[in-house]
Amino acid sequence: MGLFGKKSEGGLMDVIRCDEQEYLVWKWRPSGEANSTKKENAIRFGSSLRVKDGELAVFVYKQNDGENQDFIMGPHDQTIKTANFPILTSVVGSAFGGASPFQAEIYFMNLSGNVQIRFGIPYFDVFDPRFLDFAVPMAVRGSITFNITDYKGFIKLNRLINFELDDFKKQIKDAVTKYIKAVVTNIPADNGMPVLQMERKILEINDLVAKYLGTRLETDFGVNMKGLDIANLEVDKEAEGYAELRKVTAEQTTKTVGAQTDVNIKNLQDTQEINAANMEETLRIQREEAQRAQKLQTEGQNMSAHQLNQQTDVAKTAAESMGKMGSGGGDGSGGGGGMMDPGSMMASMAMGGAVGSGMAGAVGGMMQGMNEQKQTPPPPPNVSYMVSVGGNQSGPFNMEQLKQFVSSGEFTKQTLVWKQGMDNWIEAGSVQELASLFVANMQPPPPPPPPAP
Repeated sequence: MGLFGKKSEGGLMDVIRCDEQEYLVWKWRPSGEANSTKKENAIRFGSSLRVKDGELAVFVYKQNDGENQDFIMGPHDQTIKTANFPILTSVVGSAFGGASPFQAEIYFMNLSGNVQIRFGIPYFDVFDPRFLDFAVPMAVRGSITFNITDYKGFIKLNRLINFELDDFKKQIKDAVTKYIKAVVTNIPADNGMPVLQMERKILEINDLVAKYLGTRLETDFGVNMKGLDIANLEVDKEAEGYAELRKVTAEQTTKTVGAQTDVNIKNLQDTQEINAANMEETLRIQREEAQRAQKLQTEGQNMSAHQLNQQTDVAKTAAESMGKMGSGGGDGSGGGGGMMDPGSMMASMAMGGAVGSGMAGAVGGMMQGMNEQKQTPPPPPNVSYMVSVGGNQSGPFNMEQLKQFVSSGEFTKQTLVWKQGMDNWIEAGSVQELASLFVANMQPPPPPPPPAP
């Protein structure tokens, strides 16, 4: 059996729908009387329910145990039956015996529409945490857009009965004003943003406010913030606090720049001292290596000479022995008729060959060492300059070190230099020997324009 029984038992049918153009929550009310009752929320049997796409119909039933709710999401266009609303079976049966109108409040909620609220927050004081004595007045203007996505959460936080959109928008606007003032006031301390820079950091401020505002509107009002647009963040530049803050900030900036300059100069001087010390250490190592090489060369030459002397003595002794062996056959004692002993001759020849080979090797080694010494080129001349920066001189620096200083920007054509033989300090750009250091850093001129068509 249908929910409302026979059509002959009731009055005219109702079409339950919302025809409002702009709304967030709208309550439907029946037309005329239903049967013999005069209930405001009486729904006639056979009535149809039409819910558009992006729309929600909320049925609220009052029962002994409280209120019950049914939600019909659009699109929907059907005659109301118990099959569609199971909860209505007990309501209709107990109240009207299944043949009379039943009581229910019907609300339509707009889930697809967006509500925009414009706000203008008058001047309020913002303080820089570094200079708390100076208050800077600041005003904020913009707009906020929200809608309903969690309709159950919205109904839980807001009364549907007697809902007025204008009143609700005013509540939202008051809350937005309070939240934005709180966030903007704390931005300098919480995010390290100087007050005098806040005007040109409006996008960053917009993101910070939106993150906080979206959470609070959802928690307090059950609405979803779709967007926040802070169109203008204005500082009262005529205020005394603004002028005083600019003055003290400028002084602080001057001190900071001066301190940084001193640090840079000190770093340059330290770098020069370190480079000079490194250069001195490099020269010391080079001198020691040259001395060791010279010493080794001298010791090698002395050793070769000593070996040559020894081999000469051996050769001399061998020659004397050969002379003695030659004269020994003439005294009549040796039976050889004055002939040299073959064994002695062989020994002498072997000894002479060894001596000759040794002498040849020694002489060859000496000649090879002398040739190698002649073929080794001398070290390049060590050209070094003293450098003067800010009245302080440092160095000496070789060409490679000066080239590195040019690359880092510490050594320019205007830097004063001096080396042995110069009468006075002169600019580096005037020294022909240093001109090649600056050519590499020169930028090529722009290319010529293309020929006219």
